[in-house]
Amino acid sequence: MKRSILFLLSILILGTSSLLAQDDDNFYEVDKIQEIKIKFDQDNWRYLLDSLRFNGDGLLIGSVEINGRKFNDIGVRYRESRSFQPGNKRNSMYIKLNFIDKEQNYQGHRSIKLSSALRDPSMVREVFGYEIARRYMPAPQANYARILVNGEYYGLFVNVENIDDAFLDKHFGGNEGTFIRCAPNLVDSEPSGCKADVYGSLQFDESAKCYLHNFQLLSESGWDDLIELAYLLNQKPDEVERVLNIDRTLWMLAFNNVLVNLSSYTGRYSENYYLYKGKEGKFTPILYDLNLCFGSYKNTGVGSDLKLKELQTMDPLLHVDNAAKPLISQLLRNSDYKQIYLSHISAIVNDFFRKDQYIERIRELQELISEAFEEDENRYYSMEDFNNSLDQTIGKRSRIPGLKELMTPRTEYLKKKVVLAVVPPDISEVTVSSREQFSSEKVENFKIQARVGKFPTEVHLFYRYGDSGEFQSAEMKDDGRHDDGEAGDGVYGVIVKPEEGADQINYYIFAKNAKAVSYEPPRYMYEQYSSSLEELNN
Repeated sequence: MKRSILFLLSILILGTSSLLAQDDDNFYEVDKIQEIKIKFDQDNWRYLLDSLRFNGDGLLIGSVEINGRKFNDIGVRYRESRSFQPGNKRNSMYIKLNFIDKEQNYQGHRSIKLSSALRDPSMVREVFGYEIARRYMPAPQANYARILVNGEYYGLFVNVENIDDAFLDKHFGGNEGTFIRCAPNLVDSEPSGCKADVYGSLQFDESAKCYLHNFQLLSESGWDDLIELAYLLNQKPDEVERVLNIDRTLWMLAFNNVLVNLSSYTGRYSENYYLYKGKEGKFTPILYDLNLCFGSYKNTGVGSDLKLKELQTMDPLLHVDNAAKPLISQLLRNSDYKQIYLSHISAIVNDFFRKDQYIERIRELQELISEAFEEDENRYYSMEDFNNSLDQTIGKRSRIPGLKELMTPRTEYLKKKVVLAVVPPDISEVTVSSREQFSSEKVENFKIQARVGKFPTEVHLFYRYGDSGEFQSAEMKDDGRHDDGEAGDGVYGVIVKPEEGADQINYYIFAKNAKAVSYEPPRYMYEQYSSSLEELNN
């Protein structure tokens, strides 16, 4: 097996009052609508928030009541987003709970991000999109909230977890690393000497000023890390695995492609992602702002906006030869990474879209919010648009495709596409040998077996001792000499000798054939098999 795959895998690892959440509930629990009441002393708060948005990131001080719990001295501003318009009755909001009191929080959350769901008549794109993303990669939680300002109903909003220190702590075990937000400058021209129309694509430029134009540093330092990533990605792609978590990146790219999420790296501006480099020394991308996924934004950066049929049949290998998208073209030129990327696309399709189960989930979400949406006089869309947003294209100008209208044909297309129609190895009957009954000889090694079919060319065990640290790799054999039964019987085995008194092992299995790859367990990023010598000897 090529070193790239081994190295890559080794590092892994509103309704009625009855719907309103209570303070002791999860603030992002999806089946309950949160209630947020904001109070300003000023009656002209809309004008003041407009002014603050135009003049930077200043906040208007006020108070807020979240599900019955009151907080004073909080700060509020309109979020910088496509949806912001001066005088708009429905602008997205950011609430800073610890504006004055640095320890003030709600269930551990020190800030609240509210999305107006621009160009989403269904009101489910963000909530459902993040629900899918969280299955495969670090991604925000999201649900719904009824917002009242100075006693008046401001609207039904999507409540999205902020990607901040608390998020990094939860997903990466710390927040002291390099933290960067992709923030393409779409207003000002590039600085002199910088490439044009680079945006957040991670094309390499010599000068640091070129990166300042399209990225925002959120940690104390880290520009050198970003420049090194861009340099290796473009100039020495065979070495980029040293500074980039390839697998998590491939998951993000697969997600963007399946969900036609073009307000992302895959689209025109290569936008809406963060990069975090933690103690393991590798950047992990974190996607955000999914209100335009499922084809609501249609430009890939090549040619004009895609029509509905083109969205339904968007190539899973879009940008594979596009040097302006190095995160795609440079990674997928590696045949191993390409196989893994395509397997991730297959996983997302099979897990969420293969049997139209996604339609039931969307209807559940819409039923939850239907009454609160109808009460919202500031909403962007009518109830008729909301009710038709699953099956019909909404709008004469934006032409926002219905989710079923887009995804059911897209699923059929991806299932039939030649590159996804291949059969991956089949991994089953994973076992680890325990001490034989009545035997006095203790088990001192982990002897792991698995049956692998569909013509595997390589099978590997990835393991670590305990719940943390990097995964190590060991090749599994079907030669009759690795506790695998008889040679050629389809059972692969490996013997792992514990190091330094280790008692517990966590592991997963990777298999490859000529066309595809597979994993067991499928969600190896978050779930692995485990065993201990103590239980094997009982």
